[in-house]
Amino acid sequence: MHRSILSAAAAVALTACGGGNTESSVQAPGAVQTAKTKVLETGAAVLQDRPPIEAINAYLDGFHFYNGKMDVQMEAHHYCSILNEDVIQCTIYDGNVKDAKLMGVEYIISEKLFTGLPEQEKALWHSHVQEVKSGQLIAPGIPEVAEHELMEKLIHTYGKTWHTWHTDLDKDLPRGMPQLMMGFTADGQADPAMVAARDDRLGVSSDDKRKRRADIPAPSIDAGADAWQNGSVIQIKDPTVEHAHREKSEADPASTPEANATSKKGRVN
Repeated sequence: MHRSILSAAAAVALTACGGGNTESSVQAPGAVQTAKTKVLETGAAVLQDRPPIEAINAYLDGFHFYNGKMDVQMEAHHYCSILNEDVIQCTIYDGNVKDAKLMGVEYIISEKLFTGLPEQEKALWHSHVQEVKSGQLIAPGIPEVAEHELMEKLIHTYGKTWHTWHTDLDKDLPRGMPQLMMGFTADGQADPAMVAARDDRLGVSSDDKRKRRADIPAPSIDAGADAWQNGSVIQIKDPTVEHAHREKSEADPASTPEANATSKKGRVN
């Protein structure tokens, strides 16, 4: 990458959130916090250092789908810290409010590091070219010029994402096995209603961002990434049957993205 991811991401630190709020899609079971717990929480906040958390200085909002199940899509709120110029690590939530549920993690690396990975490893990663060029990946709340510079860097990166709490499927607890997620690679794959709902809630326009990013050159994508496009779908089978309905639908022609164009695709808040 000809310029540092870090320099662009530093601009994102100017904002903690930006735009409208996105509520969590599920309510976790459990009793209301007691006064004692609240006191302990307040004390911990005052007395304890939190270096890994305080290092989070970038907020990105985009969309994922389950590897091998493009019709199951969801919005993902990324809160990221920059380890160095080539590695970013993100925690992923189902909203941007205090009680948002931690859905999973995404690791983002530069094309330089990705090129050196074994082919078997590359199959777990997805490219970010379409996410950037489509305008669907955004950094809410920062000036357009700063976001544009950030996207110039992210378009050259690859991500590996695992979701551990499937709130998009109304799971009230982190049930089942972690699932490998992917990013979109072409127009027409993301549910337009899902994208429109996000845009309206956060006060942005993906279409406008697409136009503004037309000047960002699209790099060639390593053939090892986005392996699902070549029929290589990697997913963890779930013995708890929490994802059995998706395994069943895999053999059903009616479950293809085209056939499900008007069906519910994840949860749109």
